[in-house]
Amino acid sequence: MTTRQVEHEITADAPAAAVYRLIAEVENWPRIFPPTIYVDHLERGEGEERIRIWATANGEAKSWTSRRTLDPENLRITFRQEVSTPPVAAMGGTWIIEPLSGTSCRIRLLHDYRAIDDDPEGLKWIDEAVDRNSRSELAALKTNVELAHASEEITFSFEDTVRIDGSAKDVYDFINEAGLWAERLPHVARVRLEEDTPGLQVLEMDTRARDGSTHTTKSYRVTFPHHRIAYKQVTLPALMTLHTGCWTFTEDGSGVAATSQHTVVLNTAGIPKILGADATVADAREYVQGALSTNSRATLEHARNYAEKRR
Repeated sequence: MTTRQVEHEITADAPAAAVYRLIAEVENWPRIFPPTIYVDHLERGEGEERIRIWATANGEAKSWTSRRTLDPENLRITFRQEVSTPPVAAMGGTWIIEPLSGTSCRIRLLHDYRAIDDDPEGLKWIDEAVDRNSRSELAALKTNVELAHASEEITFSFEDTVRIDGSAKDVYDFINEAGLWAERLPHVARVRLEEDTPGLQVLEMDTRARDGSTHTTKSYRVTFPHHRIAYKQVTLPALMTLHTGCWTFTEDGSGVAATSQHTVVLNTAGIPKILGADATVADAREYVQGALSTNSRATLEHARNYAEKRR
């Protein structure tokens, strides 16, 4: 069997411990690694964990489960895919963070992998995916740790919650059945939903803004019936460089709390063009949050009407 071993590296102007922490805390990954859609903890122990990762590879959305060993003293994280996705037969590797000074470090990313049945085409596909993803992950990691402080003003999260007198399943179904949104939601002009792999969706839609214009977005969505749908937009409006979110549905004794959560990184270069030469970052935050909240609350209100009629 052919096992390929490859290494990628980059230097960053950030303390080694800060870089290690960003990699160790997997909830950061959809924000700092372009290919990552969502990460979910399956098990957590002292220095050991099992995680499930959804990410794109060569333009295709894939999912796999990995075990990780965390070594904060030596700034190393080893990982091994527990269940790989074809054409990958086995995949593992190590993150190694090496201090160069008190404010800089070298980040090394090692991989070893095999293709199913040693298929040459499969191995070539993996070679390309690992190389592309490793380069984009390291570049994004460098950018994010170096701009950690500068980006605080342009990175923000918020959520909207609607109380619903119905079942979590019915509310979940309304959000899950996004292929029907053009019929159900006035602010959606066109929609296309694909779900070739159960629980992993590609959603593309044209959304009407308050001024009547439309913009196209594309998202990958990961569904967890009937309590959560997480997503990451990969085609974004002009004022954002990142948008991740999560719909959650929590039942209690009096109905359902349906929440839409958003995390956004503003595209400061687009502010003058969209909002005018005198517009500030604060103006852009207010505009983006207003637009997203308006659409989220409208969607949740329609979901409330749908669910309450089905009681």
